[in-house]
Amino acid sequence: MVSFDHREPGTDESVWAAALASRRLPPVDLDVDRIVVVAAHPDDECLGAGGLLATAAGRGIPIDVVVATDGEGSHPASPTHSPAGLARRRRAELAEAMDRIGVEGLPVLLGLPDASTGAHRRVIAETLDALLRRGNARRVLVLSTWRGDGHHDHRVVGEVAEQVAAARGARHRAFPIWLWHWGTPDDVPWDRAERAPLGRDAAAAKARALGAHRSQIAPLSDAPGDETMLHAGMRAHFARDVEVFFAPVARTDAAPAPAPAGQPGATDPAAEVRPTETDADPASVGADYFDDMYARHDDPWGFDSRWYEERKRAAVLAALPRRRYRAVFEAGCSTGALTAALAARADRVHAVDLSEAALERARQRLTAQAHVELRRALLPQQWPEGAFDLIVLSEVAYYWGAADLERGLAAAVAALDPDGHVVACHWRHPVAEYPLTGDEVHAALAAVPQLARLVRHVEDDFVLEVYGRAGAPSVAAEAGLV
Repeated sequence: MVSFDHREPGTDESVWAAALASRRLPPVDLDVDRIVVVAAHPDDECLGAGGLLATAAGRGIPIDVVVATDGEGSHPASPTHSPAGLARRRRAELAEAMDRIGVEGLPVLLGLPDASTGAHRRVIAETLDALLRRGNARRVLVLSTWRGDGHHDHRVVGEVAEQVAAARGARHRAFPIWLWHWGTPDDVPWDRAERAPLGRDAAAAKARALGAHRSQIAPLSDAPGDETMLHAGMRAHFARDVEVFFAPVARTDAAPAPAPAGQPGATDPAAEVRPTETDADPASVGADYFDDMYARHDDPWGFDSRWYEERKRAAVLAALPRRRYRAVFEAGCSTGALTAALAARADRVHAVDLSEAALERARQRLTAQAHVELRRALLPQQWPEGAFDLIVLSEVAYYWGAADLERGLAAAVAALDPDGHVVACHWRHPVAEYPLTGDEVHAALAAVPQLARLVRHVEDDFVLEVYGRAGAPSVAAEAGLV
């Protein structure tokens, strides 16, 4: 999982300077009639693309700026600024920053809830689509936050911008921000990276614009909760003489570009903003997130390398009320570390994952286990047929939006044998990219009337529970001890 704390030192800029100096990246093509920037928060546009925007403004290229949220959640514990007050301040800072860069016209401020853009994809899509309808979209460069940046709002904005741009035939490039903090050069999709070199004037304009975002680069006050969001080490990543952008992943199965609005064959790109599977809940994390993770890491979550994961896996197995099960269903099996352990205690295991890359690694691990079936599936929409006496939801349900969680729990109950068990185990710390927390998942599970809790184990880091159908006996009762 990509989890980071903005207060940590992060990756030193010297690491990135060496990585960039060793690579000859192609330049971003600025032969365009217009640029549209879609940012998640005020300051994203300056941090990731301020120099390129200053360069474009100097050439007389028109620029439209769309900002999804007001960033009112940047200081949740502030004793001096309410969310509404911070939102007003950040809007004013944005206007000042755009003026310093040379962007004419006011930004389009959507005012969506900070950290909750996933529930408002259509608003972002419709706004961008309306801007791309003005003139020839093929001569427009769309810039946005990067969907692999490790931040929920950045991911959502990046996904929507990429999809709408593709549907309208516009060119799209994404800029990373938090990648420079939590990542290393091994996390960068260099094969899709492009550079925007900054001349002296553009670099100076970017620096002045970043200075306008005072609520982020300086403390709001001396009080606890008002600390600086972007410390000096983080800001060093944006004082370079070059900016980096990522092109979209090339898709050989891309749909043809839509006809112009109002003509036969015209489509509504806003209506197309959804994961690849047409029934997916847009609030849930889509396949692209997992594809990016497995493309960058052989073992993204450290299932085979971290003692934490090994210990937690042992706790899950120890919590199972029965020594052996007839039929096990594992949702979100990843590379198969837990699957292999379950296979030793089951007559049959059916495991699924959304990522084909993960499944390929799981197949290599389980090649000798003929009683294990591995398939790709979008859950909960493609829940397997049949009944199971053990259903495993381990580190998976917080990827679902609230509607999908409800569907998934209903599907689990429907597929559970009368004597079956549901085991759930989830990370408790919040992750910006996940629609839900582990505690929220387990609260929903506890509210399912058809289930009764048999086991509950809670640590600071994870919560582990086992449920049976209402009236299910305890382990000792099932064994005849009580």
